[in-house]
Amino acid sequence: MGMLDFFAIDPRLEKLGEEAEKACAPTFARIEETARHNAAKVLRAFADNRVSEACFGASTGYGYGDLGRDVLDKVWAQVLGAEDALVRHNFVSGTHALTVALFGVLRPGDRLVAVTGKPYDTLEPVLGLAGNPGDGSLKDFGVIYSQIDLMHNGMPDYGAIEKRIGGAKIAYIQRSRGYSLREAFTIDTIAEIVRAVRRGNPDAIIMVDNCYGEFVETREPIAVGADIIIGSMIKNAGGGIARTGGYIAGRADLVEKCAYRLTCVGLGKEVGCTLGMNRELFQGLFMAPDIVENAMKTAVFASQVFTMLGFRCSPSAEAVRGDIVTAVELRTAENLCAFCRGIQKGSPVDAYVTPEPWDMPGYTDQVIMAAGAFTNGASIELSADGPLREPFAAWMQGGISYNSGRISVLLAAQEMLAGGLIQLS
Repeated sequence: MGMLDFFAIDPRLEKLGEEAEKACAPTFARIEETARHNAAKVLRAFADNRVSEACFGASTGYGYGDLGRDVLDKVWAQVLGAEDALVRHNFVSGTHALTVALFGVLRPGDRLVAVTGKPYDTLEPVLGLAGNPGDGSLKDFGVIYSQIDLMHNGMPDYGAIEKRIGGAKIAYIQRSRGYSLREAFTIDTIAEIVRAVRRGNPDAIIMVDNCYGEFVETREPIAVGADIIIGSMIKNAGGGIARTGGYIAGRADLVEKCAYRLTCVGLGKEVGCTLGMNRELFQGLFMAPDIVENAMKTAVFASQVFTMLGFRCSPSAEAVRGDIVTAVELRTAENLCAFCRGIQKGSPVDAYVTPEPWDMPGYTDQVIMAAGAFTNGASIELSADGPLREPFAAWMQGGISYNSGRISVLLAAQEMLAGGLIQLS
């Protein structure tokens, strides 16, 4: 029995999928090699830091002496190549972890420069670019914000960074793309940004939003000179197991300041009960290299299939990727909606639901979203979404199982085929 025994997919699409998989073989091999490297790195960190069943116990109240919490920080620091790490279920999202890091490091009168253009939408109120005065943004606290836009090709403007970074306390890098069509930055590109910052301002603290990028390559931004990196546990870092949380990692003095912001000055990392969450944070990290491998393969397969169907995809199937996201430019609203309906039909949760465009707060255009996840909002699980505006792109990410992700991609194409939106010979 095969896939066609369970899903009504046109045999021509199944054949196209098989051809796409063959074309992806060299890229798949590269992804598998990266996953093997990262799995060894994680396993070594678990052994070196003596992870034991005692680390999975639940603490309550103040959380004094929580063994698992302290060991988890050490394991994460080693994996990321950092001096220290702050890994907590208390972070409600990646944006929250980023906010703690920014408020932890910056002081009134400091200057923050986003060197990769305007950060993702959810950070705008934090920076004071949106929302109401007095809400408690960085701007309210006297932090000066500026940005250096990307060049027309979506790459950093190294010359402008070197010239304009002087006097900045933080040089801020967003690794992933958000709702833009520029590609995520690879570690090599981040290394170039770091060099440009250091030429213009050797004292700047280089902060990287690492969301969607963990374990995509064999190195993390700390390895090429970043001072502090931040991410979410319901994306790559939690391996599809963590139900919430985030991390901050990097220089020990900076991590300490962030811990003071998360809890309070003088207590920092020494408090914070874990309520039995340690087990899934450990296990999620352990699984993360393999889960990211599946997500990467799903993304590459989607790029190849929809390129063969005549749509522009970025990154291309053979490209070296900086994150797990693929953007498929579908050209019409009908195509975008059909694509998302197909992804939803391939979800293990809420497959019966039909996605519809809606007026999402904070967006000027209607947005359609497809997601059927075991953890609400977990971007490491397969999802697709996009605003209804030119070029009507779907941003697809995640896939904790390549085999199910493959089916979902073909179901997206099937939904478009059934609606007469694409043609097959």
